[in-house]
Amino acid sequence: GDSLVVNESDPPQLAATRDGALWVHWSQKVGADVALQLSRSVDGGFNWSAPLQVASATPPVELGFATLWPQSRDSVGMVWLDGNAAVVARAAPAQAIAATTLRTAVFSANLQPGAVTAIDTRVCDCCHPAVAVTTRKPLLVYRDRTADEIRDIVATQFDGVHWSAPRPVHVDGWKMSGCPVNGPAVAANADEVVVAWYTSAGGEPSVQLARSSDAGDTFAPPVAIDHGNAVLGRVAVALDARQAWVLWLREDARAQSLWLARYTTDLSRQLGRIQVAALQGRGRITGFPQMVVQSGTAYVAWTDIDGGSTLLHGATITP
Repeated sequence: GDSLVVNESDPPQLAATRDGALWVHWSQKVGADVALQLSRSVDGGFNWSAPLQVASATPPVELGFATLWPQSRDSVGMVWLDGNAAVVARAAPAQAIAATTLRTAVFSANLQPGAVTAIDTRVCDCCHPAVAVTTRKPLLVYRDRTADEIRDIVATQFDGVHWSAPRPVHVDGWKMSGCPVNGPAVAANADEVVVAWYTSAGGEPSVQLARSSDAGDTFAPPVAIDHGNAVLGRVAVALDARQAWVLWLREDARAQSLWLARYTTDLSRQLGRIQVAALQGRGRITGFPQMVVQSGTAYVAWTDIDGGSTLLHGATITP
Protein backbone atom coordinates (compact mmCIF):
# COMPACT_ATOMS: atom_id res chain seq x y z
CA GLY A 1 0.00 0.00 0.00
CA ASP A 2 0.89 3.68 0.04
CA SER A 3 2.26 3.45 3.56
CA LEU A 4 5.35 1.51 2.49
CA VAL A 5 8.43 3.73 2.58
CA VAL A 6 10.30 3.27 -0.69
CA ASN A 7 14.00 4.14 -0.60
CA GLU A 8 16.44 2.77 -3.17
CA SER A 9 19.22 2.98 -0.57
CA ASP A 10 17.26 1.28 2.22
CA PRO A 11 15.45 -1.85 1.01
CA PRO A 12 13.78 -4.44 3.24
CA GLN A 13 15.84 -7.48 4.21
CA LEU A 14 15.14 -11.14 4.94
CA ALA A 15 17.01 -13.35 7.39
CA ALA A 16 16.61 -17.03 8.34
CA THR A 17 17.20 -18.72 11.70
CA ARG A 18 18.04 -22.38 12.29
CA ASP A 19 14.55 -23.15 13.61
CA GLY A 20 13.26 -22.62 10.05
CA ALA A 21 11.73 -19.21 10.62
CA LEU A 22 12.07 -16.27 8.27
CA TRP A 23 12.34 -12.69 9.48
CA VAL A 24 11.84 -9.45 7.56
CA HIS A 25 12.22 -5.76 8.33
CA TRP A 26 10.90 -2.76 6.41
CA SER A 27 10.01 0.91 6.89
CA GLN A 28 6.39 2.07 6.92
CA LYS A 29 4.47 5.30 7.48
CA VAL A 30 2.46 5.26 10.70
CA GLY A 31 0.54 8.50 10.95
CA ALA A 32 3.06 11.34 10.66
CA ASP A 33 5.94 9.05 11.62
CA VAL A 34 8.13 6.50 9.88
CA ALA A 35 8.34 3.20 11.76
CA LEU A 36 10.90 0.42 11.48
CA GLN A 37 8.89 -2.82 11.43
CA LEU A 38 9.85 -6.46 12.09
CA SER A 39 7.85 -9.60 11.35
CA ARG A 40 8.40 -13.38 11.50
CA SER A 41 7.10 -16.33 9.45
CA VAL A 42 7.17 -19.99 10.49
CA ASP A 43 5.73 -21.42 7.24
CA GLY A 44 8.22 -20.32 4.61
CA GLY A 45 6.77 -16.85 4.15
CA PHE A 46 3.13 -17.73 3.44
CA ASN A 47 1.95 -16.10 6.66
CA TRP A 48 3.57 -13.42 8.81
CA SER A 49 3.15 -12.30 12.39
CA ALA A 50 1.67 -8.92 13.23
CA PRO A 51 4.58 -6.48 12.81
CA LEU A 52 6.52 -5.22 15.78
CA GLN A 53 7.34 -1.51 15.68
CA VAL A 54 11.02 -1.49 16.57
CA ALA A 55 11.50 2.30 16.44
CA SER A 56 9.83 5.40 15.01
CA ALA A 57 10.78 8.92 13.98
CA THR A 58 9.13 11.98 12.50
CA PRO A 59 10.58 12.96 9.09
CA PRO A 60 13.01 14.39 8.15
CA VAL A 61 14.73 12.51 11.00
CA GLU A 62 16.69 9.53 9.63
CA LEU A 63 15.54 6.07 10.71
CA GLY A 64 16.18 2.68 9.16
CA PHE A 65 19.08 1.25 7.14
CA ALA A 66 18.67 -1.86 9.27
CA THR A 67 20.47 -5.20 9.07
CA LEU A 68 19.40 -8.57 10.51
CA TRP A 69 21.51 -11.55 11.51
CA PRO A 70 20.72 -14.92 13.18
CA GLN A 71 21.75 -14.52 16.81
CA SER A 72 20.68 -17.99 17.99
CA ARG A 73 18.57 -20.91 16.80
CA ASP A 74 15.36 -18.89 17.12
CA SER A 75 16.35 -15.25 17.64
CA VAL A 76 17.65 -12.47 15.43
CA GLY A 77 19.72 -9.41 16.05
CA MET A 78 18.99 -6.11 14.36
CA VAL A 79 21.11 -3.01 13.99
CA TRP A 80 19.77 0.26 12.60
CA LEU A 81 20.45 3.97 12.20
CA ASP A 82 18.42 6.26 14.46
CA GLY A 83 18.41 10.04 14.10
CA ASN A 84 16.18 10.80 17.09
CA ALA A 85 19.17 11.73 19.24
CA ALA A 86 20.04 14.50 16.79
CA VAL A 87 16.64 16.12 17.41
CA VAL A 88 17.27 16.08 21.16
CA ALA A 89 20.70 17.57 20.57
CA ARG A 90 19.35 20.44 18.51
CA ALA A 91 16.81 21.19 21.25
CA ALA A 92 19.45 21.07 23.99
CA PRO A 93 22.85 21.47 22.30
CA ALA A 94 24.73 21.67 25.58
CA GLN A 95 23.56 18.17 26.53
CA ALA A 96 24.11 16.01 23.47
CA ILE A 97 25.83 15.59 20.11
CA ALA A 98 23.70 16.24 17.03
CA ALA A 99 24.40 13.01 15.16
CA THR A 100 22.83 9.77 14.03
CA THR A 101 23.17 6.86 16.47
CA LEU A 102 23.78 3.19 15.63
CA ARG A 103 21.39 1.09 17.75
CA THR A 104 20.88 -2.62 18.18
CA ALA A 105 18.66 -5.18 19.91
CA VAL A 106 18.06 -8.95 19.88
CA PHE A 107 14.52 -10.24 19.27
CA SER A 108 13.17 -13.57 20.54
CA ALA A 109 10.92 -15.99 18.64
CA ASN A 110 7.82 -14.22 19.97
CA LEU A 111 9.24 -10.84 18.81
CA GLN A 112 10.10 -9.68 22.30
CA PRO A 113 13.05 -7.28 22.15
CA GLY A 114 15.99 -7.31 24.50
CA ALA A 115 17.54 -4.10 25.69
CA VAL A 116 18.17 -1.52 22.96
CA THR A 117 21.87 -0.61 22.98
CA ALA A 118 23.64 2.35 21.38
CA ILE A 119 26.77 0.94 19.75
CA ASP A 120 28.01 4.30 18.49
CA THR A 121 26.51 7.76 19.07
CA ARG A 122 28.00 9.37 15.97
CA VAL A 123 27.85 7.50 12.66
CA CYS A 124 27.27 8.27 8.99
CA ASP A 125 23.61 9.23 8.55
CA CYS A 126 22.57 6.93 5.69
CA CYS A 127 25.32 4.40 5.00
CA HIS A 128 23.99 0.89 5.48
CA PRO A 129 25.77 -1.20 8.15
CA ALA A 130 26.48 -4.89 7.51
CA VAL A 131 26.84 -8.00 9.68
CA ALA A 132 28.43 -11.42 9.13
CA VAL A 133 28.45 -14.31 11.61
CA THR A 134 31.77 -16.05 12.22
CA THR A 135 32.26 -19.23 14.26
CA ARG A 136 33.02 -17.01 17.25
CA LYS A 137 30.54 -14.13 17.16
CA PRO A 138 28.68 -11.67 14.90
CA LEU A 139 30.89 -9.04 13.27
CA LEU A 140 29.39 -5.64 12.46
CA VAL A 141 30.97 -3.16 10.05
CA TYR A 142 29.72 0.37 9.44
CA ARG A 143 30.82 3.83 8.31
CA ASP A 144 31.88 5.87 11.32
CA ARG A 145 31.77 9.65 11.56
CA THR A 146 34.21 11.57 13.72
CA ALA A 147 33.84 15.15 14.94
CA ASP A 148 36.29 16.09 12.15
CA GLU A 149 34.03 14.40 9.54
CA ILE A 150 36.35 11.45 8.89
CA ARG A 151 34.10 8.69 7.53
CA ASP A 152 36.08 5.47 7.54
CA ILE A 153 34.84 1.89 8.02
CA VAL A 154 35.04 0.39 11.51
CA ALA A 155 34.27 -3.05 12.96
CA THR A 156 32.89 -4.33 16.26
CA GLN A 157 32.04 -7.82 17.59
CA PHE A 158 29.12 -8.98 19.73
CA ASP A 159 29.71 -11.55 22.48
CA GLY A 160 25.99 -11.96 23.19
CA VAL A 161 25.98 -9.25 25.84
CA HIS A 162 28.38 -6.47 24.84
CA TRP A 163 29.82 -4.98 21.67
CA SER A 164 33.57 -4.51 21.52
CA ALA A 165 35.11 -1.07 21.09
CA PRO A 166 34.87 -0.14 17.38
CA ARG A 167 38.20 -0.16 15.54
CA PRO A 168 39.10 0.77 11.95
CA VAL A 169 39.10 -1.88 9.26
CA HIS A 170 41.59 0.47 7.61
CA VAL A 171 42.49 4.10 8.25
CA ASP A 172 41.57 5.73 4.93
CA GLY A 173 41.29 9.20 6.45
CA TRP A 174 38.41 10.13 4.12
CA LYS A 175 37.08 13.55 5.14
CA MET A 176 33.55 14.04 3.86
CA SER A 177 31.10 16.71 5.01
CA GLY A 178 27.97 14.82 3.87
CA CYS A 179 26.83 11.21 3.88
CA PRO A 180 28.02 9.34 0.76
CA VAL A 181 25.12 6.82 1.00
CA ASN A 182 27.61 4.01 0.39
CA GLY A 183 27.91 1.52 3.23
CA PRO A 184 30.31 -1.44 3.53
CA ALA A 185 29.69 -5.14 2.93
CA VAL A 186 31.03 -8.09 4.93
CA ALA A 187 31.09 -11.87 4.49
CA ALA A 188 32.47 -14.69 6.62
CA ASN A 189 33.42 -18.34 6.16
CA ALA A 190 34.24 -19.81 9.58
CA ASP A 191 36.72 -17.25 10.98
CA GLU A 192 37.82 -15.96 7.58
CA VAL A 193 36.29 -12.55 6.85
CA VAL A 194 36.32 -10.09 3.96
CA VAL A 195 35.07 -6.50 4.06
CA ALA A 196 34.51 -4.34 0.97
CA TRP A 197 33.80 -0.63 0.93
CA TYR A 198 33.82 2.56 -1.10
CA THR A 199 36.07 5.48 -0.26
CA SER A 200 37.20 8.68 -1.93
CA ALA A 201 40.19 9.32 0.30
CA GLY A 202 42.75 11.46 -1.49
CA GLY A 203 40.09 12.64 -3.92
CA GLU A 204 39.94 9.43 -5.97
CA PRO A 205 36.95 7.08 -5.68
CA SER A 206 37.88 3.44 -5.11
CA VAL A 207 36.56 0.09 -3.92
CA GLN A 208 38.71 -1.56 -1.25
CA LEU A 209 38.70 -5.16 -0.04
CA ALA A 210 40.33 -6.26 3.23
CA ARG A 211 40.76 -9.68 4.83
CA SER A 212 40.77 -10.95 8.39
CA SER A 213 41.80 -14.48 9.38
CA ASP A 214 40.81 -14.09 13.05
CA ALA A 215 37.06 -13.36 12.87
CA GLY A 216 37.59 -9.62 12.57
CA ASP A 217 40.04 -9.07 15.43
CA THR A 218 42.57 -7.65 12.94
CA PHE A 219 42.58 -6.83 9.23
CA ALA A 220 45.37 -6.96 6.68
CA PRO A 221 46.01 -3.91 4.46
CA PRO A 222 43.29 -3.66 1.79
CA VAL A 223 43.48 -4.49 -1.88
CA ALA A 224 42.21 -1.85 -4.34
CA ILE A 225 39.57 -3.60 -6.47
CA ASP A 226 38.79 -0.62 -8.70
CA HIS A 227 39.56 3.11 -8.73
CA GLY A 228 38.82 6.25 -10.71
CA ASN A 229 36.00 8.73 -11.16
CA ALA A 230 33.70 6.10 -12.69
CA VAL A 231 33.61 4.03 -9.50
CA LEU A 232 30.25 4.24 -7.67
CA GLY A 233 30.84 1.47 -5.13
CA ARG A 234 27.60 0.10 -3.60
CA VAL A 235 29.40 -3.13 -2.92
CA ALA A 236 28.38 -6.68 -2.09
CA VAL A 237 30.72 -9.51 -1.04
CA ALA A 238 30.69 -13.26 -0.56
CA LEU A 239 33.28 -15.72 0.68
CA ASP A 240 33.58 -19.48 0.35
CA ALA A 241 36.41 -21.95 0.93
CA ARG A 242 37.99 -21.27 -2.47
CA GLN A 243 37.55 -17.59 -3.24
CA ALA A 244 36.31 -14.13 -2.28
CA TRP A 245 33.73 -12.46 -4.50
CA VAL A 246 33.11 -8.71 -4.75
CA LEU A 247 30.35 -6.94 -6.70
CA TRP A 248 30.23 -3.19 -7.41
CA LEU A 249 28.84 -0.49 -9.70
CA ARG A 250 30.55 1.92 -12.10
CA GLU A 251 29.15 4.88 -14.05
CA ASP A 252 30.92 6.69 -16.88
CA ALA A 253 29.68 9.08 -19.59
CA ARG A 254 28.01 6.21 -21.46
CA ALA A 255 26.19 4.19 -18.81
CA GLN A 256 26.28 2.38 -15.50
CA SER A 257 27.75 -1.10 -15.35
CA LEU A 258 27.80 -3.92 -12.81
CA TRP A 259 31.08 -5.75 -12.20
CA LEU A 260 32.15 -8.91 -10.40
CA ALA A 261 35.68 -9.90 -9.40
CA ARG A 262 37.00 -13.04 -7.71
CA TYR A 263 40.14 -13.32 -5.58
CA THR A 264 41.93 -16.07 -3.74
CA THR A 265 40.83 -16.17 -0.10
CA ASP A 266 44.04 -14.44 1.01
CA LEU A 267 43.38 -11.72 -1.64
CA SER A 268 46.87 -12.22 -3.06
CA ARG A 269 45.68 -12.98 -6.60
CA GLN A 270 42.74 -12.02 -8.79
CA LEU A 271 41.04 -15.07 -10.31
CA GLY A 272 38.71 -13.29 -12.68
CA ARG A 273 36.80 -10.10 -13.46
CA ILE A 274 33.69 -9.70 -15.61
CA GLN A 275 31.07 -7.11 -16.45
CA VAL A 276 27.83 -8.70 -15.30
CA ALA A 277 25.52 -6.18 -16.97
CA ALA A 278 25.23 -2.79 -18.65
CA LEU A 279 22.49 -0.78 -16.94
CA GLN A 280 20.08 1.80 -18.35
CA GLY A 281 19.56 3.67 -15.09
CA ARG A 282 21.73 6.48 -13.78
CA GLY A 283 22.46 7.82 -10.31
CA ARG A 284 20.99 6.14 -7.24
CA ILE A 285 17.82 4.77 -8.87
CA THR A 286 19.65 1.49 -9.55
CA GLY A 287 20.01 0.94 -5.81
CA PHE A 288 22.36 -1.61 -4.32
CA PRO A 289 23.08 -4.93 -6.07
CA GLN A 290 22.89 -8.09 -3.96
CA MET A 291 24.84 -11.36 -4.09
CA VAL A 292 24.94 -14.74 -2.39
CA VAL A 293 27.22 -17.66 -3.21
CA GLN A 294 26.32 -21.32 -2.84
CA SER A 295 28.21 -24.38 -4.10
CA GLY A 296 30.59 -22.25 -6.13
CA THR A 297 27.89 -20.31 -7.97
CA ALA A 298 27.11 -16.63 -7.42
CA TYR A 299 23.50 -15.48 -7.51
CA VAL A 300 23.32 -11.76 -8.31
CA ALA A 301 20.28 -9.46 -8.31
CA TRP A 302 20.11 -5.79 -9.25
CA THR A 303 17.66 -3.01 -10.06
CA ASP A 304 17.46 -1.12 -13.34
CA ILE A 305 15.04 1.22 -15.09
CA ASP A 306 13.88 1.06 -18.71
CA GLY A 307 11.22 3.17 -20.37
CA GLY A 308 10.12 4.59 -17.04
CA SER A 309 9.58 1.15 -15.48
CA THR A 310 11.74 -0.15 -12.66
CA LEU A 311 12.93 -3.70 -13.26
CA LEU A 312 14.54 -6.40 -11.14
CA HIS A 313 17.19 -8.47 -12.90
CA GLY A 314 19.14 -11.56 -11.86
CA ALA A 315 22.05 -13.68 -13.03
CA THR A 316 23.83 -16.84 -11.98
CA ILE A 317 27.61 -16.85 -12.44
CA THR A 318 29.73 -20.01 -12.26
CA PRO A 319 33.50 -19.68 -12.79
